[in-house]
Amino acid sequence: MSLRYLEHTLIKKSSVEHREYQVNLARQAIADNCLVVLPTGLGKTTVALLVMAEFLSRRTGGVLFLAPTRVLAHQHYEFLKSNLLIDDISLITGEDTINKRKKLWINSVICATPEIVKNDLERQFVSPSQFILVIFDEAHRTVGDYAYTNIAERFTDVHTRIVGMTATLPSEREKVSEIFSILKISSIGQRTEDSPDVQPYVQQTDTQWINVELPPEMKQIQSSIMASIDSRYDELRRLGLKMSNTRSLSELLRMRNFVVQQNRRAAKPLFTAIRLTHALNVLESHGVTSFLRFCERTREKKGIGIRDLFESDLSFGKSIRLAQEAQQKGIEHPKITKLKEILNETSGKSLVFTSYRDSVEVIHQKLTEMGISAEFLIGKAGETGLKQKKQIETVQRFRDGQYKVLIATRVGEEGLDISEVNTVIFFDNVPSSIRYIQRKGRTGRKQYGKLIVLIAKDTTDETYYWIGKRKVVAARKMAEKMSKILKTQDPIPKTGLDAFL
Repeated sequence: MSLRYLEHTLIKKSSVEHREYQVNLARQAIADNCLVVLPTGLGKTTVALLVMAEFLSRRTGGVLFLAPTRVLAHQHYEFLKSNLLIDDISLITGEDTINKRKKLWINSVICATPEIVKNDLERQFVSPSQFILVIFDEAHRTVGDYAYTNIAERFTDVHTRIVGMTATLPSEREKVSEIFSILKISSIGQRTEDSPDVQPYVQQTDTQWINVELPPEMKQIQSSIMASIDSRYDELRRLGLKMSNTRSLSELLRMRNFVVQQNRRAAKPLFTAIRLTHALNVLESHGVTSFLRFCERTREKKGIGIRDLFESDLSFGKSIRLAQEAQQKGIEHPKITKLKEILNETSGKSLVFTSYRDSVEVIHQKLTEMGISAEFLIGKAGETGLKQKKQIETVQRFRDGQYKVLIATRVGEEGLDISEVNTVIFFDNVPSSIRYIQRKGRTGRKQYGKLIVLIAKDTTDETYYWIGKRKVVAARKMAEKMSKILKTQDPIPKTGLDAFL
């Protein structure tokens, strides 16, 4: 069967493959404020291209394409420059000067990061009324005080089409409702890997879970931290709080507002328990050096209970001494050794995900010492962060095959398009359906893919693994539930731009 291409007066001929599910999703987004839910690697950006082309051909006005990271915004910019027959396409990020941004805002199509859009809207360098279409990529971020929320609210009284795009909805009903409310979503356009029109384009991805055992030295450190946590739990129970026996970070975090407002005596043990639980998670999932670095940073902070934790808590003091001794012996985490074995048996490029920046540095150092060519991709924040230009260069070198392994934090989970990566490794687990699906979606884009998940036995890794699996199932059902709810609501009267279209 001969390959078909998209045909549109504003899309370059024979440049983008015609896929019926993308065309149908675009039609839906043209008709209503729509949230497009499409698994990673199946071309959400092509859907955006179709919607943009249609709006730009019908009406006078600009298009704003938002992406949460500079790397992703740049990727969208390059895609549009290659395929959209519009001369004035620009990229705007926080690294552009004010004078440069003022000139760029007049262009027809703008790819931008949300923080700078929020700021420039507030400074009135740009007006919501100049846009006929705004696309929120990774729209699941439109909750709380994230910049997307502020931006969307500025388009409340403007006749602008809003399109959200995401690989998956959150598994929590409250978050989904918040996203729909803020973006004024009228319909959901969802496809899954099982959708009949999508299946021909889905590559097989095999998942393998590999267990590792913590060495005795790490188990001793683990026991000492647990003893410190348990003493705080006992104190919280004495102060009237109902505590489970799970040492759950989410349980502790949920109690913060109640304690601050109604039980101030419990603040010290609660906030100390939160720090200790996080320290335990870092040790179990990432290793000795990451744990010690976390402790160093925590000691320097000013907060409730920190001084007592480091000066009076014998169990926690013991855990630090044991970790220092383990580090001197060269003990890090058994995942490092297992990672080397996997990479040595893997041909082609591999992408390693870890949530913790210290862990990125440790993995990079160890792999380099082992003779495995690797680079890392982290965000801009902090003294060790990578600037936008450096991030883009790092990704390009990886695409060009200059090194075999890319180690990435969350900045690499969203939208990173490297089609030649067929092995993705989770160094740690994440209790999030969104992040799990985004990470997994980095492999199997053009051909067979492999996902490998490293799990330290009897640790947070196992807990997060089961939470993540449960949330993935819940997230898949969420779009169906929300579609039914939207169908029962009164349709929003079409005025202005909607009526015209």
